Amino acid sequence: MNKYFQGKIYKNTLKRFLDIILSLILLILFSPLCLITAILIKLDSKGPIFADVPERIGENGKKFKMYKFRTMIINAHYLLRTDPKFKKLFEEYKKSSYKLKNDPRITKIGKFLRKHSIDEIPQLINVLKGEMSLVGPRAYYPDELEDQLNKYPKTKKLINKVLSVKPGITGLWQVSGRSEINFDKRIEIDSKYVDDLSLFNDLKIIFKTPFVMISGKGAV
Repeated sequence: MNKYFQGKIYKNTLKRFLDIILSLILLILFSPLCLITAILIKLDSKGPIFADVPERIGENGKKFKMYKFRTMIINAHYLLRTDPKFKKLFEEYKKSSYKLKNDPRITKIGKFLRKHSIDEIPQLINVLKGEMSLVGPRAYYPDELEDQLNKYPKTKKLINKVLSVKPGITGLWQVSGRSEINFDKRIEIDSKYVDDLSLFNDLKIIFKTPFVMISGKGAV
């Protein structure tokens, strides 16, 4: 049986089973940390515990609401795109593949949460709902994909391939440099993940993820 059919069988059967079992276990294990995080967010700044972020693009282009702990000021995404005082910041944001190293919108506790990917834990709910997988490509914003496609038109085929699977909480690009990688290289890495989709590769990424979270390497 060739690699393509092995990957297809894994994607359509075992991968979803593992997602459900492992995400339930992780939610139980992380529940004390989630409670502490929620308290710290409320003490640190005004606003909800979860981030109010735009929808992301999931499998086959279907949009979904991603759950994340709030690490920024209220309405941070809306303000970046509409508030005149953030105009230069928004231009920098787009030029740097939709990542900012020194983002003034991030709260004090938010900086720590983002560095160690603690803000990503609520995405386990998205996994249980079937909108995401534990391991997969990055979940992009619609305007991000559109702008990056204009900037890197040769990535169209790679984008289509990446959107053929569910996005992941962690993935190959996350354990290969995270935000230090520009979009064209990131989408290439995610495309490679889709080509090599297998239980072995997913487990390898899962085992690498805790070390990336603890070190905070490449996070913004």
